[in-house]
Amino acid sequence: MNKDQFLLALYDELRGLPIEDVERSIAYYREMIDERVEDGMSEEEAVAALGSVQEIAQQILAEMPISSLVRERVTGGRRSLPAWEIVLLVLGAPLWFSLGIAALSILFAVYVTIWSLVLVLYAIPVALAIAAVACIGAIFFKAAFGTSQLLLLGGGSMVCGGLAVALVILFNGVARGVARASRSIWLWVKSLFVRKEIGA
Repeated sequence: MNKDQFLLALYDELRGLPIEDVERSIAYYREMIDERVEDGMSEEEAVAALGSVQEIAQQILAEMPISSLVRERVTGGRRSLPAWEIVLLVLGAPLWFSLGIAALSILFAVYVTIWSLVLVLYAIPVALAIAAVACIGAIFFKAAFGTSQLLLLGGGSMVCGGLAVALVILFNGVARGVARASRSIWLWVKSLFVRKEIGA
């Protein structure tokens, strides 16, 4: 794929985003390709080094503020609203505004609940780590224990410490999965505000 084909494909992927942002992105990638060509790469090599058009478009969408997308969606690319649409928007405002606030509140509550559960999971390895330290402390401060009690405390300390480390590793994977899912959902929500032109 040469530079023109790449930029055309990128423009097609970004259609529906605010035109200023699309033009800025196209100019940025045009300049990036030109710099690589000046450094001795062919156009095809320079384009291939950038990655796929879809990944670049997803990255641009992820970095774009939601306010820009909402403004573009509401204004509809600067189209003027007919009088009957304005009247319906004003008369329906108490209903759609209340429903919108309720939907956002529910989404926020679900988001906070999921991350709260992830944080609660970390309480388990923290408690195990505290138990491991307590067992070690008991060994040093209670020298009057018998050998069997010292072995029990030492073994308990190692078991608790090992479980704490294993659970932290496991819960880190869970947290990364939740973060990826959160990012995917956020990109999906953002994509709802992208106005794609029909038939293009």
